[in-house]
Amino acid sequence: MTAVTLIRSAQLSDLAQYAYAATAPKDARLIFLAGACPLDPDGSTVAVGDYAGQAAACIENLETALAAAGAALTDVISTRVLVASDRQPDLGAAWAVVRDAFGEHDVPSTLMGVTVLGYDHQLVEIEAVAAVVDEG
Repeated sequence: MTAVTLIRSAQLSDLAQYAYAATAPKDARLIFLAGACPLDPDGSTVAVGDYAGQAAACIENLETALAAAGAALTDVISTRVLVASDRQPDLGAAWAVVRDAFGEHDVPSTLMGVTVLGYDHQLVEIEAVAAVVDEG
């Protein structure tokens, strides 16, 4: 069971495909993840030129990092999705993949177009914070 509580407000637009806020209980362990990048294990950028493909690779790498920290996507409390583009359709292509991956766990998120990202041919990066309550 996730420690994260998603918060919605009837006073805010329901156009956004995510909760506007989230909380974790005071005994939660917070996990701050580095930006998940579309890199394969040898460090090569995957899905060159493909926003959706890179977003999918970022989600896979995010899930791997979460698992290493004892968490899963349902423990994520917020995300920031960075897309190297000034075109809304490119941002939308990346966002659709992220949104689908999180499903009903629609955490507060920020989608941003940026000038450039850190790796050659990189188009997408996903930052996240998670919260878990350890058993015991």
